[in-house]
This record gives sequence, structure tokens and C-alpha cells, in this order.
Amino acid sequence: MSENNKEKILVSACLLGVNCKYNGENNASNEIDEFLKDYEVIPICPEIMGGLPTPRCCAEIIGDKVITKDGDDVTKQYIKGAEECLFLAKKYNVKKALLKLKSPSCGYGQVYDGSFSNTLIRKNGVTAELFQKNNIEIVTIK
Repeated sequence: MSENNKEKILVSACLLGVNCKYNGENNASNEIDEFLKDYEVIPICPEIMGGLPTPRCCAEIIGDKVITKDGDDVTKQYIKGAEECLFLAKKYNVKKALLKLKSPSCGYGQVYDGSFSNTLIRKNGVTAELFQKNNIEIVTIK
């Protein structure tokens, strides 16, 4: 199948080996290579697309806000990044996204609770929630 005929998928850039995590590292996974072979991949990093630097202070969702461990409210940047990712999805008619688990942006089904104690709660990250509301299928790989 030619590249142009492949289904497009948005993928958390950190999963592809891009050093865009809060700590300047990545979450590269060899497991996704096989999964992605039949897709045209469009890398995304909502945090960077929302204007946050790398590295940056880690953040978690507390209620309806995204707060860094230092106490800064970065909700606006997370929302902007999510909206930019949705813009790409709509522009390129992407109906599926492979997102990083547990992230305050990309987490699907579970995110950290805001206590910075590695405690998970049932909730979506900002981008995952926006994608779900706009009928973009979210897939995850452990």
C-alpha cells in the first residue's frame, strides 16, 4: 500500500522517540513500530504545541486545572495544545490517535490525581478528552 493510501494516525511524539517529555526525555516504544507500519504517522506533542518548553516542570490534573509540581497553572497551554492537535486531525481528516498513557494531555482512561504521588484516577487528559468529544478514536499500547 502506498504511503498516500494509508490511514493517518496522530501519535504522541514521545512514543516515537522525540525528546519532548517534561524531563526532556522520551517514551520510545519498539512495540509501536509493528502497530504503526500500516499507518501514515503524524507526530504530536500537545504540551509543545501549547507553547510549553522542554524540559518543563511536571504537571498533573487537579479538578479542571492542570497544575505543575511548582504550583503554576498551565491549563491554558494544555487547552491550546489540545486545540492545535484537533486542528491537525481535522485538517488531515485523521480519525485515530495513539496517545501516551497517564499523561495530563494524552492520558486516556487514567491520569495522575494531582498529588504527585503516582496515584491514578479515572479521567482523560486534556487532549484525549477533546479527541473523544470530536469522535477521534483513541488507541493505546502499554
